[in-house]
Amino acid sequence: MSMGSFKKHDEVPKLTEPLLPKEVVAIIDTQEQDQTNEEFWRKLWIETQKLWLIVGPAIFSRVASFAMNVITQAFAGHLGDVELASISIANTVIVGFNFGLLLGMASALETLCGQAFGAKRYHMLGIYMQRSWIVLFLCCFLLLPFYVFATPLLKLLGQPDDVAEWSGIVAIWLIPLHFSFAFQFPLQRFLQCQLKTMVIAWVSLLALVVNIVTSWLFVYVWDYGVIGAAIALDISWWILVFGMFGYTAFGGCPLTWSGFSLEAFSGLWEFLKLSAASGVMLCLENWYYRILILMTGQLENATVAVDALSVCMTMNGWEMMIAFAFFAGVGVRVANELGAGNAKAAKFATQVSVAQSTVIGLFLAVIIMIFDDQLTYIFTSSSLVLQAVHKMSLLLAISILLNSVQPVLSGVAVGSGWQAFVAYINIGCYYVIGLPLGILMGRVFESGVGGMWGGMMLGGTALQTVLLIIITARCDWEKEAEKANFRVKKWSTSSPNE
Repeated sequence: MSMGSFKKHDEVPKLTEPLLPKEVVAIIDTQEQDQTNEEFWRKLWIETQKLWLIVGPAIFSRVASFAMNVITQAFAGHLGDVELASISIANTVIVGFNFGLLLGMASALETLCGQAFGAKRYHMLGIYMQRSWIVLFLCCFLLLPFYVFATPLLKLLGQPDDVAEWSGIVAIWLIPLHFSFAFQFPLQRFLQCQLKTMVIAWVSLLALVVNIVTSWLFVYVWDYGVIGAAIALDISWWILVFGMFGYTAFGGCPLTWSGFSLEAFSGLWEFLKLSAASGVMLCLENWYYRILILMTGQLENATVAVDALSVCMTMNGWEMMIAFAFFAGVGVRVANELGAGNAKAAKFATQVSVAQSTVIGLFLAVIIMIFDDQLTYIFTSSSLVLQAVHKMSLLLAISILLNSVQPVLSGVAVGSGWQAFVAYINIGCYYVIGLPLGILMGRVFESGVGGMWGGMMLGGTALQTVLLIIITARCDWEKEAEKANFRVKKWSTSSPNE
């Protein structure tokens, strides 16, 4: 055998050469990439279904509740200008002030019930809800002076005497509505955390129908006037309470409702502190733009400015029904996953919620920019108001875009139990920076309602949104899951402060 032949058969393969041909490796990499993409889209679809199982019915129920107020004002509007103004002010200022606080306090249940449901501590959901009933019911008594002394309070705020007098009368008749919040808000969150959201939607539809019928009966048939419109609103909100409680008590929630329990009276102080932190966090946001409307009324040419801002706030209000639905959806999803110890799933739920809400916000912002004149025609035909709204359409579009992100991040905060921390952020952004900046832009630099709104949006909402984005992006989800586990164990005892 020749030396050349020996070398040819005795060659050792190079250790750096791949064992498989490049073509085979490329095919395997492509298959792995396809599998990863397929898994991502499958996870996205599953998370979207879970999210919209909450968001869809939540949008409907919030629109129905919002529509009940609009219907009541529409019936009152046909009685006269003073009647319309009185029920609008009583509903917006007096009820709205207390609504924001009680709604925020009830959101503590989104943390506790959501995480307990994820941890499969089902029996505690009913206990938490009863504790919330007790705390909110007692707070309703503390807030009663706003209704009883509504007339002198409104006169102090500069309302005309006749409007203040009638608003005070209407506020007294809306006290039953006020007490319904103490039971309706906890019930809604109790059911949402169990993903029983279609029940809320059906009960909301029933309440809306009842509101239309009773408004017609009390205002037109029995001629009770504006007081009749208030009574119709009271009945409609109590329909929500009885409807949801009926479903809960008569077999709809066998795992989470086992009847009334004395255990609900234990740990009330700790529960009050958590509820108060939640209430402050949300009511600071709720009050912020109500202050803007009050300040606008003190500008020159206030009538046109207030009308234009009211149109913008109404359009923004309808969009907020979607934003608040995402707030509820992401709060429940994050709380459920953290309670179950699924840190990665909680993070993914946050990302999906923010992305989808932002896409919807972008779409609505573009619609506002293109069709602002046509949309304004729905509310008024005044050329001065149309021009004023047109000038503020960019601010409205930016506001809608911010509102598509900020409530979702607030929902993440509620689901994670960050209410007290976010409350401090809200105080700093809204009232230390935003409000003074709005006053500076609107009054000192005399840029009118647009400057005031822009200053408050830039210093308040935009800054708060950026801070929440940073906090959420830097969140250690594994640590949050551990905190949720500790919180569930702590609150599952009869006395949480032990």
